Amino acid sequence: MRIDKYLWTVRYYKTRSIATEACKKGHIKINSSNVKPSKEIFVGEKISVRKNQINYELKVIDIPKSRVGAKLVDLYRTDITPKEAFKDAELLKYSKEYYRKKGTGRPTKKDRRDIEDYGFENED
Repeated sequence: MRIDKYLWTVRYYKTRSIATEACKKGHIKINSSNVKPSKEIFVGEKISVRKNQINYELKVIDIPKSRVGAKLVDLYRTDITPKEAFKDAELLKYSKEYYRKKGTGRPTKKDRRDIEDYGFENED
C-alpha cells in the first residue's frame, strides 16, 4: 500500500491529498529517510510523521484494505512516539499564550521598544 493511502486509512490525515502534500513537503519519513507519496510500505517499518509541530513515530503492524474506524486504528499501527514530544508541544503552547492574543490591535510602545532592541540597531 502507498504511504499516503496508509496514513489516510489509519486516520493521521483527513484526506488523502493532504497526506500526499505532507509527503511532498518532507514531513513523512520511513526509517529516517524522506519518501515520495507513492512509496510502498510493508509490515514492520517505522514511520515518522511531523504534524502540528510534533514528530509522531509509528510502527506498521498490518496493512488495512480500506479506511478504518477510529477504534480499530490500533490493530494496524503501534504508536511509539516519545512522551517528550508531547511535553515540548505543551510548552510551546504556553509560550505563545504569554504574549498577546491575535487581533488585539497595534503593538504598544513597550512592544515597539522590545522589537527595536531585539537586534535592529541604528547605524550611527
